[in-house]
Amino acid sequence: MSFQRFAISLVGALTLAASGAVLAQQQQPAPAKKTAQAPRPPAATAPAAPMKLAAASPEQLEAATRVYVGRSDCEFGQHVTVTPHPEHPGYFNITLAGKTWVVKPMVSSTGALRMEDVRGQALYLQIADKSMLMNTALGYRVADNCVHPKHREAMATHKRESIGIAAN
Repeated sequence: MSFQRFAISLVGALTLAASGAVLAQQQQPAPAKKTAQAPRPPAATAPAAPMKLAAASPEQLEAATRVYVGRSDCEFGQHVTVTPHPEHPGYFNITLAGKTWVVKPMVSSTGALRMEDVRGQALYLQIADKSMLMNTALGYRVADNCVHPKHREAMATHKRESIGIAAN
């Protein structure tokens, strides 16, 4: 008998719980009908606070003299524009498709010029025959094979070997 009472009370409890859930659903108000509303104007955004950057080091200022300033044409019809930062000597703005990064140039041990985003989101690499913009946060190339007029000049004046290794 004990098992039968347990089974009956379990069935009763489940039935009661199910009926309570149905009752709760029936008592909820119907969702309001959506009416056409005029689109809201975009919210006004506060102007960005002036960026506080450390003064450029002598190494950074030397690296800044190597930066190819101006427009570089990239793959897929993209272009990157590099301009000196108007308020911070030794820093640059890099713009691609309306997005701008403030970067700090540094010469790497390989001779490549690294322009590191001060917020740690991007990296612009300038090497002898091209440049590329990387998204360092997500780990992929944003723009590749970016060629500045100075890249074209350098490629035209130097004989390039197939892989850059001289034969003995």
